[in-house]
Amino acid sequence: MTKAQAKELFQSVDEILNFVSKDTKLPIEHRVKRKLISRDEVNKYLTKKFNDDKSAKRLERDEIVLKKFGLLDHDFQLRPFLLSLLTEQIAGFYDNKTKTVNLLDWIKPDDQKPVLAHELTHALQDQKVELTKWSDVGDESIARNVREDNQHLQTDEAETARSAVAEGQAMAVFVDYSLRATGKTIADTPELGDKLKDLASDTSGSPVMARAPLLLQQSLIFPYSDGLAFEQALLVKQGREAAFAGVLEHPPSSSFEIMNPTAYMAHTPVPVLRMPDVHPLIDAEYTPYDMGVMGELDVRILTELFGGRKMSAVLTPEWAGGLYYAAQRKSAVTAEEKSSTASLGLLYYSRWKNEDAARSFLQVYATEIPRQYSHVERRQKDEADADERVYSTKEGDVLLSISGKGVFVSEGFELSLARKLRDSIQSAQGEGPLRIAEMHLHEPSLALARALGSFGMMRAGLERYTLNGAQAASMFHAR
Repeated sequence: MTKAQAKELFQSVDEILNFVSKDTKLPIEHRVKRKLISRDEVNKYLTKKFNDDKSAKRLERDEIVLKKFGLLDHDFQLRPFLLSLLTEQIAGFYDNKTKTVNLLDWIKPDDQKPVLAHELTHALQDQKVELTKWSDVGDESIARNVREDNQHLQTDEAETARSAVAEGQAMAVFVDYSLRATGKTIADTPELGDKLKDLASDTSGSPVMARAPLLLQQSLIFPYSDGLAFEQALLVKQGREAAFAGVLEHPPSSSFEIMNPTAYMAHTPVPVLRMPDVHPLIDAEYTPYDMGVMGELDVRILTELFGGRKMSAVLTPEWAGGLYYAAQRKSAVTAEEKSSTASLGLLYYSRWKNEDAARSFLQVYATEIPRQYSHVERRQKDEADADERVYSTKEGDVLLSISGKGVFVSEGFELSLARKLRDSIQSAQGEGPLRIAEMHLHEPSLALARALGSFGMMRAGLERYTLNGAQAASMFHAR
């Protein structure tokens, strides 16, 4: 970027900030600092943030849980791939700590201005609610008793739901800025949201993104695509004050609400299951490792990965709650042993809106077992009834069972223990009103979405949604 271009870009910040304030109805409390940085500086920023960011550190711990679920291949190396992905994807960022919008010196000013609209939305959000404090509502401790287990479940998804709000608002402004020549906004053109969401699955032009596992692709795009759809629904139904200041003051607590904005607007209770006291059953041989909600986003990713997009589209809306619990064998002592999925015992219990959906999900999950493990053998002679499926694998017993609308999965726990855990979890679920989720912690893929979203605006959001004036007009008049 030349000095003249840099000067033009710096001068545009205040003009674009005024546009953002008018578009969001969020007031400008003070001037936003701005800085032009090089590609090397961005790479250093990403590496340092990845090393320091608590969500990224959590991801490294969650890596073997994601592999145990089959969401990542066992030989996949998460950290180096994420750094490569983030380096490719970064398009600009607002730093909450320094209160500075960072401009990239290798992107032309006209191409960077829509990104500025996005990042300056974060600046006004920060002035409104102090983004670092607003976003950081998690408890990173490991639950070690039944009270802590259920507190984690009760307050599990808020951080990434808030990330989707922050990015969804910024994407709405990003699109409005791109549409400004037409005189329209995303609130005026609700059908544009579906068109933009379809573009999000296109990985052309992003080599690292194109070879990323489905989990990473979906997690990176979720805050932008689903966050934008959530925000657009509120803009259409409730107006700008509710969609911006209102959501910042009363944010959603789950991926369920982000993916079902009408449920958020109707204050529909979020499905939260109950965890019984499993510690007397497992603590002699296992150490608590990780637990949380398996939310609607996780189900969407998992069912698409295991059963294909059509199956995912059918099953995901039928989700009615889910939890997982991972414990590590005390016999795993070395670093190599502890980093192996064989060291984990994993249970996963999901609830569905009807029995047909539950059986379909069981079938989808069962088809993945031979692909996920080596030396798989089904032991029908050990199955208590038609509702059980029992397998031997190189990493221990696997039990899948169904009871009404509930599906239980145990991987790695010995069969008799797995049945005790299943019976305990099933008996803990009541049929009364669902509890409402509150704040903090994570679910597996949402933790990933939160961590990726915290690094700034990604090209997953930029390239899929960027509209110059001609493109915006063409899309608008083509309908």
